[in-house]
Amino acid sequence: MPEAGARTPISGCVITFQEADRIADCLRSLAFCDEVVVVDSGSSDGTTELAAGLGARVVVNRPFPGHREQKQFAIEQARHDWVFCLDADERCTPALQARVHELAAAGFAAGAYEMPRQNHYLGRIQRHGLFVPDRKVRLFDRRRARWGGRNPHDHVEVAAGTTLERLPEAIEHLSYRDFAHHLRTIDSFTRIAAAALAAEGRRANVFDLLVRPPAVFVKSFLLKLGLLDGRRGFVVATMAAYTDWLKYWRLWRTPRGGAA
Repeated sequence: MPEAGARTPISGCVITFQEADRIADCLRSLAFCDEVVVVDSGSSDGTTELAAGLGARVVVNRPFPGHREQKQFAIEQARHDWVFCLDADERCTPALQARVHELAAAGFAAGAYEMPRQNHYLGRIQRHGLFVPDRKVRLFDRRRARWGGRNPHDHVEVAAGTTLERLPEAIEHLSYRDFAHHLRTIDSFTRIAAAALAAEGRRANVFDLLVRPPAVFVKSFLLKLGLLDGRRGFVVATMAAYTDWLKYWRLWRTPRGGAA
């Protein structure tokens, strides 16, 4: 616990690549932090200049080592042990900013905090479906948690015995710029995911190709009530199923020790 009247300092951490159109709003939402660290992997669109102009400390780390590795590198560059991590397409909502400020003033009773994401898709916030409530750990003591998971789907791994508290206040997530961006992301992420699975010795089978994708659709559209989001709910469920199929199709076609 900090001394009376003291507030635990926080470092905001963001990784970027070609995010000139989105980085400013992201960094402004982290203005409550005592510093903001931006780790860039070689942007040429002015991302780093914009970030520096908004007061962030910019570190270039390239070539890009992977999402998990880059995010871990970012928190290691922070001056403070408490970090709040965002992607460039995310914003800390005013309600969450206020809550984090209160927690810091009280000295953080837990070692890590999880919050939901409000995912925007095709112009609206998703209320149902596979990615609701989409809770993520983004505020934590780096001495008791670190970035882990399998690329490109990184997540924060909290050390055993560390208290994890769930907050109701949300992060705003502007998932994709448009539908074409969604398709490009699927293409990129399924290549990375298939390669990561292959590196672990995983092989695809008929079950992966024929059962998993329909199951993802049913879970998103029916079990998690994506149908209540209408057309958007159907598109989200369909694209999630397609993503799963493409990942395993690329894994199926990957020779042992090869690239998808």
